[in-house]
Amino acid sequence: EVQLVESGGGLVQTGGSLRLSCAVSGFNFNDYTIGWFRQAPGKEREGVTCISSSDRRRYYADSVEGRSTISSDNAKNRVYLEMNNLKPEDTAVYYCAAHYSPGSSWSSLDPRMYNVWGQGTQVTVSS
Repeated sequence: EVQLVESGGGLVQTGGSLRLSCAVSGFNFNDYTIGWFRQAPGKEREGVTCISSSDRRRYYADSVEGRSTISSDNAKNRVYLEMNNLKPEDTAVYYCAAHYSPGSSWSSLDPRMYNVWGQGTQVTVSS
């Protein structure tokens, strides 16, 4: 069964940090570009960052550039999103998603390009 499971969300104060984890199972981790997305109440889902399948290139949305790091652990089939200097506007449900792209440096922050999704984890940043 293809599955993505996010964890690590929670309540944090402004300026704090969190590390989200995305556990991947049911498919070959190295054949997929993995992205992190978020959706705040009343807003559309937006891309945060992604890491490509072949060369693990990383791309970030302007809103999190310099404050966030995406990384992967191939041995554990996990992708992480570390976020620092969190702001109230970072409050959202965070999702990881996968796009099949074997041997490719394909990447996108458009959530419509991804077809495998986790259930999400809530991140709340208090002011």
